[in-house]
Amino acid sequence: MPETLQTTDVAASDADLLAQTAIAVRAAGSLLRERFGDVVRYQTRQELMRALAVNDDTALDILRPRLTSLRPDAGWVEDELDGGALPPGEWWVVDPAEGNVNHLHALPEWAVTATLVRDNQPVLTAVHLPLTGETYTALTGAGAHLDGRPLHVSSTADLGLSIVATSQARPDEDEKVVRRVGSSITAMLFDALVVRTAVPATLHLTNVAAGRIDAFWQFAGARADLLPGALLVTEAGGRISDAQGRPWTPQSESFLAAAPGVHAEAVATLSR
Repeated sequence: MPETLQTTDVAASDADLLAQTAIAVRAAGSLLRERFGDVVRYQTRQELMRALAVNDDTALDILRPRLTSLRPDAGWVEDELDGGALPPGEWWVVDPAEGNVNHLHALPEWAVTATLVRDNQPVLTAVHLPLTGETYTALTGAGAHLDGRPLHVSSTADLGLSIVATSQARPDEDEKVVRRVGSSITAMLFDALVVRTAVPATLHLTNVAAGRIDAFWQFAGARADLLPGALLVTEAGGRISDAQGRPWTPQSESFLAAAPGVHAEAVATLSR
């Protein structure tokens, strides 16, 4: 039976909202998948930004009306580079083409994400990977799932046996942050088994939640990069903090998601 999206009022349960959010991200992802294939060529930064905007707008034409119908009074955040705290209340934090530059280069690592944030806490999220058809979901207190199957983080207890990952600093990042990223990768190359470096952050975090990799860290970062994965990892039994082991919030200057058995070692490595 084809999926249909039904408008609901603000009294609908969060579980119902999550189901409808998953339908919305899958619908948006279907349109982006139709656009995927050939490398999109560009010669200037302006041409790149225009190409990125076309993908964003394609997905937003689906996401904005559908998610707004689900929560008419919720605010709306779609700039994937925005960071920091949100005002009180409910907000949709959306990345219509997470890993957009990969899409343009015919690389497979991209997704569509939508997260409902309530008083600065993510309460539900849906992450859809159109090329594989996978949809990751998480609901506060109800666990994390991949296409309905429960997710659990790794049981690894030795950083030296761990696959870890990070994402590069965003474009035009402060030089201090860029150098910190580089030094952290060097430190992990000494302490971990394998270090993976790529964008986007969300796909690394789905892998942490699924137990495929053992830790992910990032410096600075944006809400749309980290909120979906933070909820997925937490609900899959992982630990979230900043790189020094302190509680993470969207205002934090660093982020660490790890299996409980390697969290402390990862903090020690990143704090050197």
